[in-house]
Amino acid sequence: MDILGLVERIGEAPSAALFGMITGLIFGISAQRSHFCLRAATIEFAHGQLGKKVAVWFLTFSTAVVWVQGAQMLGLFRAADARIMAVPGSWSGAIIGGLMFGVGMILARGCSGRLLVMASSGNLRSVVAGLIFAVTAQMSLHGILSPYRDKLAALWVTPGGENVHLLKALHLPEQTGLLLGLAIAALALYLAIKNQIGPRIWIFASGVGFAVAVGWVLTWSLAQVAFDPVPVSSATFSGPSANTLMFFLDRNAVLEFDVGLIPGVVIGAFLASLWSGEFKWQSFDSVPVMRRSMIGAVLMGFGAMLAGGCAIGAGVTGGSVFAATAWLALFCMWIGGMATTYILDQMPLPETA
Repeated sequence: MDILGLVERIGEAPSAALFGMITGLIFGISAQRSHFCLRAATIEFAHGQLGKKVAVWFLTFSTAVVWVQGAQMLGLFRAADARIMAVPGSWSGAIIGGLMFGVGMILARGCSGRLLVMASSGNLRSVVAGLIFAVTAQMSLHGILSPYRDKLAALWVTPGGENVHLLKALHLPEQTGLLLGLAIAALALYLAIKNQIGPRIWIFASGVGFAVAVGWVLTWSLAQVAFDPVPVSSATFSGPSANTLMFFLDRNAVLEFDVGLIPGVVIGAFLASLWSGEFKWQSFDSVPVMRRSMIGAVLMGFGAMLAGGCAIGAGVTGGSVFAATAWLALFCMWIGGMATTYILDQMPLPETA
């Protein structure tokens, strides 16, 4: 793709939004068809199973790592330029925010990315929870919750004014990232075969991880030719949800990658659900389920902004560039999700699958 030519024709901001749209379309289609979901994987794992949901999650994560690390070795991307690496990371934010997000995604019946995909497939429960998530994320970023987020994040930060690259901190060679990704991919394929997952799910689960790599490469390429600074980022749903919400509320808002990403996911997931015949209007079944979902959305909104990303933004996108705080946040999301699953198993509430 001639990035410079595109920028000269339509401008930098529209180009960034277009790249967000492309990334979102790939993500939305792939996530809808594969039913990728960190919440489902943590529940399965908490029940002592390494089933289809865990296999899909590992397929996605490993694909993201392999493609991103491969792109870096080919000179198509440089992790050091990524926004998540260029700013200080918060260990305390990753721990507290990760745990909060893990709890929230279980209560809300899906992480932020999964809620967006389900909402695009006709799930009105996810529409409500997603809007609450976006509003809470905006409040945590610039609103009345931001001072509390700042205080918690400042408790323990990475040294040197930037995030910690996990491989460099462990004094491992650059190729380790790709090798680790391939090892996780081998595990994922083993689990996929063991659970009799067909090639279609393999492809679409891997497509979610591929979308992460596409976002990194496109924004990095744009940053190399743009006159104004362009944040090098990829798929995530905490900041973009808040930014997209404000884009439609603030007449002075400008186009950017985030503003293209969210509509791209919505369009992709909507078209995929129509094509597969899975589009179906759904709503809340009871007041307890609705209340639990709304509480979960609030916890996810604040937790994601505190942790530096959601299950996708920190867990897959940040993990693919080996940002140490992202790996810690992901670990805490798993812990929070499994702990909440165990507690809810002791006092279940009525709900539908």
